[in-house]
Amino acid sequence: MRWKERIIEKALLLVTLSSILGLALITVFIFKEGVPFILKQDIARFFLSSDWWPADKPPAFNILSMIVGTVFVTIGAMILGVPLGLGCAVFLTEHAPRSVAAVLKPALELLAGIPSVVYGFIGMIFLVPFIRYFWGGTGFSMLAGAIVLSIMILPTIISISVDAISAVPRSYRDGSIALGATKWQTTHMVIIKAARSGIVSAIILGMGRAVGETMAVIMVAGNAKHVPRSILSAFRTLTSTMGLEMSYATGDHQKALFAVGVVLFVMIMILNSIALLASKRRTG
Repeated sequence: MRWKERIIEKALLLVTLSSILGLALITVFIFKEGVPFILKQDIARFFLSSDWWPADKPPAFNILSMIVGTVFVTIGAMILGVPLGLGCAVFLTEHAPRSVAAVLKPALELLAGIPSVVYGFIGMIFLVPFIRYFWGGTGFSMLAGAIVLSIMILPTIISISVDAISAVPRSYRDGSIALGATKWQTTHMVIIKAARSGIVSAIILGMGRAVGETMAVIMVAGNAKHVPRSILSAFRTLTSTMGLEMSYATGDHQKALFAVGVVLFVMIMILNSIALLASKRRTG
């Protein structure tokens, strides 16, 4: 039996290393293609100008509007999605009858299996005309993108938060109630704080989903190449640019899209690092 365990251990190690190797190869390939192009540009103009005109002579490849659009729509999605997702998780674990939770939790998790193009189509057919009718503009806007993304990240936030809250020992709840705390005080001051690391992980994963989403955002954003001035402005994200233009890009245009991928990669790493540091500080 000992040799069987060793084989299983080595096989699992190999699977883990292959995943890391795949990620490393992808990272090296993106940086190899994109970083030389960035270094060849005027760095300040590349990041601080909104001129993106690949077909002009000479072409312009500057990404400020895309960075702003990506950051703002992600913030909007998190503002809408995190409270709703965390509230759903608390309800399912602390307040909902077991029969209700047994139905609602799998139903909410099924939302993760819906293709992003379906979310985008629904947003384009129903949400965009609604925004256009009640608030003006074309309806293709940052508000539409934030709402669609907030719905898309809900299954991730709810599922992981439910698991984190459910993992809190029952003795924490009983001890708090025994000391005279109400059920809400116990949930707010004890349960959520004890499950903080899992909840932060859920938020990080949801944020990564929002930053990296492409198809749904393309369908409701309007894809304008300027810095959005309000939540009703059309905008374009880094992923939208790559999705829209990679199929026909060649030469410097293609290298510029790899440079966009590098910036997106770095942005996700920075956002995740900030979230993890904030979590550690609060825990400490």
